[in-house]
Amino acid sequence: MTTIFNVTDGKNRYAGLKHWGKVPEGVDFARLSQLAVDAEGRVYAVQRVAPAVLVFAPDGSLEHSWHHEKLANVHGVVVSPDGHVFITTFDGHQVLKFTRKGDLVLELGEFNNPNWEDPFNHPTDVAVAADGEIYVTDGYANARVHRFTADGKLLQSWGEQGTAPGQFNVPHALWITTDNRLIVLDRDNDRIQVFSRDGGLLDIWTGFTHPMDIWGNDQDELFVSDQTPRILRLSPQGKVLGIFRNLAQSPHGLYGDPSGNLFVADLNPNSVTKYERR
Repeated sequence: MTTIFNVTDGKNRYAGLKHWGKVPEGVDFARLSQLAVDAEGRVYAVQRVAPAVLVFAPDGSLEHSWHHEKLANVHGVVVSPDGHVFITTFDGHQVLKFTRKGDLVLELGEFNNPNWEDPFNHPTDVAVAADGEIYVTDGYANARVHRFTADGKLLQSWGEQGTAPGQFNVPHALWITTDNRLIVLDRDNDRIQVFSRDGGLLDIWTGFTHPMDIWGNDQDELFVSDQTPRILRLSPQGKVLGIFRNLAQSPHGLYGDPSGNLFVADLNPNSVTKYERR
Protein backbone atom coordinates (compact mmCIF):
# COMPACT_ATOMS: atom_id res chain seq x y z
CA MET A 1 0.00 0.00 0.00
CA THR A 2 1.32 3.44 -0.93
CA THR A 3 1.89 5.78 2.01
CA ILE A 4 1.88 9.54 1.35
CA PHE A 5 3.96 12.14 3.21
CA ASN A 6 4.37 15.84 2.37
CA VAL A 7 7.86 17.42 2.36
CA THR A 8 9.52 20.62 1.12
CA ASP A 9 13.05 21.87 0.50
CA GLY A 10 11.95 25.49 0.83
CA LYS A 11 11.32 25.97 -2.88
CA ASN A 12 9.74 22.72 -4.05
CA ARG A 13 6.89 20.86 -2.36
CA TYR A 14 6.57 17.11 -2.82
CA ALA A 15 4.16 14.35 -1.98
CA GLY A 16 6.37 11.48 -0.86
CA LEU A 17 4.88 8.22 -2.16
CA LYS A 18 6.46 5.24 -0.40
CA HIS A 19 6.29 1.85 -2.15
CA TRP A 20 5.57 3.54 -5.49
CA GLY A 21 6.75 0.88 -7.97
CA LYS A 22 4.57 -2.23 -8.02
CA VAL A 23 5.70 -5.69 -9.08
CA PRO A 24 3.32 -8.56 -9.89
CA GLU A 25 3.30 -11.89 -8.11
CA GLY A 26 6.23 -14.06 -9.16
CA VAL A 27 8.64 -11.17 -9.82
CA ASP A 28 11.34 -10.59 -7.21
CA PHE A 29 11.86 -7.16 -5.68
CA ALA A 30 14.96 -7.46 -3.53
CA ARG A 31 18.34 -5.75 -2.93
CA LEU A 32 17.24 -2.71 -4.90
CA SER A 33 20.38 -0.80 -5.80
CA GLN A 34 19.84 2.07 -8.24
CA LEU A 35 17.47 3.61 -10.77
CA ALA A 36 17.39 5.95 -13.74
CA VAL A 37 14.69 7.67 -15.80
CA ASP A 38 14.55 7.79 -19.59
CA ALA A 39 13.25 10.58 -21.81
CA GLU A 40 9.72 9.12 -21.79
CA GLY A 41 9.54 8.94 -17.99
CA ARG A 42 10.12 5.20 -17.62
CA VAL A 43 12.00 4.25 -14.45
CA TYR A 44 14.74 1.62 -14.83
CA ALA A 45 15.37 0.07 -11.42
CA VAL A 46 18.21 -2.40 -10.97
CA GLN A 47 18.47 -4.95 -8.20
CA ARG A 48 20.99 -7.53 -7.03
CA VAL A 49 18.83 -10.57 -7.80
CA ALA A 50 17.28 -11.88 -11.02
CA PRO A 51 15.66 -10.27 -12.89
CA ALA A 52 18.19 -7.49 -12.45
CA VAL A 53 16.31 -4.83 -14.46
CA LEU A 54 12.74 -3.75 -13.74
CA VAL A 55 11.18 -1.13 -16.05
CA PHE A 56 8.27 0.88 -14.64
CA ALA A 57 5.82 3.05 -16.55
CA PRO A 58 5.32 6.64 -15.31
CA ASP A 59 2.26 5.47 -13.32
CA GLY A 60 4.35 2.95 -11.36
CA SER A 61 3.16 -0.20 -13.12
CA LEU A 62 5.77 -2.72 -14.24
CA GLU A 63 6.11 -2.67 -18.04
CA HIS A 64 8.67 -5.45 -18.30
CA SER A 65 11.79 -6.93 -16.72
CA TRP A 66 14.95 -8.56 -18.07
CA HIS A 67 18.16 -10.20 -16.98
CA HIS A 68 21.58 -11.18 -18.30
CA GLU A 69 23.96 -13.77 -16.87
CA LYS A 70 26.74 -11.17 -16.51
CA LEU A 71 24.63 -8.91 -14.29
CA ALA A 72 26.40 -10.07 -11.13
CA ASN A 73 25.50 -7.86 -8.18
CA VAL A 74 24.51 -4.77 -10.12
CA HIS A 75 25.16 -1.37 -8.59
CA GLY A 76 24.68 1.65 -10.87
CA VAL A 77 22.53 2.42 -13.91
CA VAL A 78 22.05 5.30 -16.33
CA VAL A 79 20.11 5.75 -19.57
CA SER A 80 22.34 7.53 -22.10
CA PRO A 81 21.14 10.40 -24.30
CA ASP A 82 20.67 7.95 -27.19
CA GLY A 83 18.54 5.60 -25.07
CA HIS A 84 20.98 2.84 -24.17
CA VAL A 85 21.08 1.40 -20.65
CA PHE A 86 24.50 1.30 -18.94
CA ILE A 87 24.86 -0.86 -15.81
CA THR A 88 27.82 -1.36 -13.44
CA THR A 89 28.31 -4.76 -11.82
CA PHE A 90 30.45 -4.45 -8.72
CA ASP A 91 31.05 -8.19 -8.35
CA GLY A 92 31.28 -8.82 -12.10
CA HIS A 93 33.82 -5.94 -12.38
CA GLN A 94 32.24 -4.58 -15.54
CA VAL A 95 30.22 -1.83 -17.17
CA LEU A 96 27.67 -3.28 -19.59
CA LYS A 97 25.76 -1.42 -22.29
CA PHE A 98 22.32 -2.73 -23.29
CA THR A 99 19.46 -1.78 -25.55
CA ARG A 100 16.28 -0.85 -23.74
CA LYS A 101 15.02 -4.41 -24.24
CA GLY A 102 18.14 -5.99 -22.71
CA ASP A 103 20.36 -6.86 -25.67
CA LEU A 104 24.05 -6.58 -24.70
CA VAL A 105 25.96 -4.37 -27.17
CA LEU A 106 29.17 -3.35 -25.33
CA GLU A 107 31.29 -4.64 -22.44
CA LEU A 108 33.88 -2.61 -20.54
CA GLY A 109 36.16 -4.74 -18.38
CA GLU A 110 36.44 -8.50 -18.31
CA PHE A 111 33.77 -10.51 -16.53
CA ASN A 112 34.83 -11.74 -13.09
CA ASN A 113 38.39 -10.43 -13.55
CA PRO A 114 39.21 -7.54 -11.16
CA ASN A 115 42.24 -5.31 -11.68
CA TRP A 116 44.27 -3.11 -9.36
CA GLU A 117 43.96 0.55 -10.46
CA ASP A 118 43.09 -0.49 -14.02
CA PRO A 119 39.39 -0.98 -14.90
CA PHE A 120 37.71 -2.42 -12.85
CA ASN A 121 37.73 -3.44 -9.19
CA HIS A 122 34.13 -3.31 -7.90
CA PRO A 123 32.91 -0.28 -9.92
CA THR A 124 30.02 1.72 -8.53
CA ASP A 125 28.49 4.15 -11.04
CA VAL A 126 28.55 5.29 -14.67
CA ALA A 127 27.71 8.51 -16.51
CA VAL A 128 27.50 9.16 -20.25
CA ALA A 129 28.22 12.59 -21.73
CA ALA A 130 26.28 14.15 -24.59
CA ASP A 131 29.15 13.29 -26.97
CA GLY A 132 29.03 9.64 -25.88
CA GLU A 133 32.11 9.55 -23.63
CA ILE A 134 31.72 7.20 -20.68
CA TYR A 135 32.85 7.93 -17.11
CA VAL A 136 33.00 5.32 -14.35
CA THR A 137 33.62 5.52 -10.59
CA ASP A 138 35.70 2.54 -9.50
CA GLY A 139 34.71 2.18 -6.59
CA TYR A 140 34.74 -0.22 -3.64
CA ALA A 141 38.30 -1.55 -4.08
CA ASN A 142 39.94 0.83 -6.53
CA ALA A 143 39.66 4.55 -5.80
CA ARG A 144 39.61 5.80 -9.39
CA VAL A 145 37.64 7.53 -12.09
CA HIS A 146 37.99 6.14 -15.63
CA ARG A 147 37.20 7.93 -18.88
CA PHE A 148 36.34 6.03 -22.08
CA THR A 149 35.46 6.89 -25.64
CA ALA A 150 31.93 6.12 -26.80
CA ASP A 151 33.14 2.83 -28.29
CA GLY A 152 34.89 1.74 -25.09
CA LYS A 153 38.54 2.78 -25.51
CA LEU A 154 40.17 3.84 -22.23
CA LEU A 155 41.33 7.47 -22.46
CA GLN A 156 42.58 8.14 -18.94
CA SER A 157 42.21 7.32 -15.25
CA TRP A 158 42.84 9.33 -12.10
CA GLY A 159 42.59 9.08 -8.32
CA GLU A 160 43.95 6.92 -5.53
CA GLN A 161 43.03 5.88 -2.01
CA GLY A 162 43.28 8.69 0.54
CA THR A 163 41.85 11.90 1.96
CA ALA A 164 43.92 14.51 0.13
CA PRO A 165 42.41 16.57 -2.71
CA GLY A 166 41.96 14.35 -5.76
CA GLN A 167 42.08 11.17 -3.68
CA PHE A 168 39.01 9.05 -2.90
CA ASN A 169 37.55 6.82 -0.23
CA VAL A 170 34.76 4.98 -2.07
CA PRO A 171 33.86 7.15 -5.08
CA HIS A 172 30.22 6.11 -5.09
CA ALA A 173 28.41 8.12 -7.76
CA LEU A 174 28.95 10.78 -10.40
CA TRP A 175 27.13 13.29 -12.60
CA ILE A 176 28.09 15.35 -15.66
CA THR A 177 26.75 18.91 -15.57
CA THR A 178 25.58 20.88 -18.59
CA ASP A 179 28.82 22.91 -18.46
CA ASN A 180 30.89 19.68 -18.60
CA ARG A 181 32.01 19.41 -14.99
CA LEU A 182 32.27 15.94 -13.47
CA ILE A 183 30.73 15.81 -9.98
CA VAL A 184 32.06 12.83 -7.98
CA LEU A 185 30.57 11.77 -4.64
CA ASP A 186 33.54 10.82 -2.45
CA ARG A 187 31.31 8.91 -0.07
CA ASP A 188 33.47 7.78 2.84
CA ASN A 189 35.34 11.10 2.88
CA ASP A 190 31.95 12.83 3.40
CA ARG A 191 32.56 15.21 0.51
CA ILE A 192 31.98 15.93 -3.16
CA GLN A 193 34.86 16.60 -5.57
CA VAL A 194 34.41 18.53 -8.81
CA PHE A 195 36.60 17.83 -11.86
CA SER A 196 36.92 18.90 -15.46
CA ARG A 197 36.22 16.08 -17.88
CA ASP A 198 39.95 15.53 -18.35
CA GLY A 199 40.48 15.01 -14.61
CA GLY A 200 41.52 18.47 -13.42
CA LEU A 201 40.36 19.15 -9.86
CA LEU A 202 38.16 22.26 -9.78
CA ASP A 203 36.57 22.31 -6.33
CA ILE A 204 35.74 20.33 -3.17
CA TRP A 205 32.38 20.61 -1.38
CA THR A 206 32.02 19.47 2.23
CA GLY A 207 29.22 19.19 4.81
CA PHE A 208 27.74 15.85 3.72
CA THR A 209 27.20 12.60 5.58
CA HIS A 210 28.15 9.71 3.29
CA PRO A 211 26.75 11.22 0.04
CA MET A 212 25.22 8.35 -1.91
CA ASP A 213 23.87 9.60 -5.23
CA ILE A 214 23.34 12.71 -7.35
CA TRP A 215 21.05 13.99 -10.11
CA GLY A 216 20.89 17.36 -11.86
CA ASN A 217 17.92 19.11 -13.49
CA ASP A 218 17.87 21.34 -16.56
CA GLN A 219 18.18 24.46 -14.38
CA ASP A 220 21.59 23.17 -13.27
CA GLU A 221 20.40 22.52 -9.72
CA LEU A 222 21.90 19.38 -8.17
CA PHE A 223 20.09 16.98 -5.85
CA VAL A 224 22.18 14.82 -3.51
CA SER A 225 21.02 12.04 -1.20
CA ASP A 226 23.10 11.22 1.85
CA GLN A 227 22.77 8.85 4.78
CA THR A 228 21.44 11.33 7.32
CA PRO A 229 19.05 10.46 5.50
CA ARG A 230 18.12 13.59 3.60
CA ILE A 231 17.99 15.07 0.11
CA LEU A 232 19.86 18.33 -0.46
CA ARG A 233 19.25 20.78 -3.30
CA LEU A 234 22.48 22.49 -4.34
CA SER A 235 23.39 25.38 -6.60
CA PRO A 236 25.78 24.63 -9.49
CA GLN A 237 28.57 25.92 -7.21
CA GLY A 238 27.67 23.52 -4.39
CA LYS A 239 25.81 25.91 -2.09
CA VAL A 240 22.99 24.24 -0.13
CA LEU A 241 19.71 25.83 -1.25
CA GLY A 242 17.30 23.49 0.53
CA ILE A 243 16.97 20.19 2.38
CA PHE A 244 14.20 17.73 3.17
CA ARG A 245 14.17 14.46 5.08
CA ASN A 246 14.47 11.37 2.92
CA LEU A 247 11.67 8.92 3.73
CA ALA A 248 13.80 5.98 2.59
CA GLN A 249 15.40 4.06 5.46
CA SER A 250 18.47 2.92 3.51
CA PRO A 251 18.62 5.24 0.49
CA HIS A 252 21.03 4.08 -2.20
CA GLY A 253 19.95 5.52 -5.55
CA LEU A 254 18.48 8.87 -6.64
CA TYR A 255 17.20 10.15 -9.98
CA GLY A 256 14.70 12.67 -11.32
CA ASP A 257 12.46 13.15 -14.34
CA PRO A 258 11.84 16.17 -16.61
CA SER A 259 8.82 17.21 -14.48
CA GLY A 260 10.97 17.58 -11.38
CA ASN A 261 9.79 14.43 -9.63
CA LEU A 262 12.46 12.55 -7.68
CA PHE A 263 12.82 8.79 -7.23
CA VAL A 264 14.83 7.02 -4.52
CA ALA A 265 15.91 3.35 -4.44
CA ASP A 266 15.71 2.02 -0.88
CA LEU A 267 17.72 -1.07 0.06
CA ASN A 268 15.81 -1.75 3.29
CA PRO A 269 12.93 -2.25 2.88
CA ASN A 270 13.32 -2.80 -0.85
CA SER A 271 11.10 -0.22 -2.47
CA VAL A 272 11.00 2.85 -4.69
CA THR A 273 9.93 6.13 -3.12
CA LYS A 274 8.65 8.80 -5.49
CA TYR A 275 8.71 12.46 -4.50
CA GLU A 276 5.96 13.86 -6.69
CA ARG A 277 6.46 17.58 -7.23
CA ARG A 278 3.37 19.63 -6.45
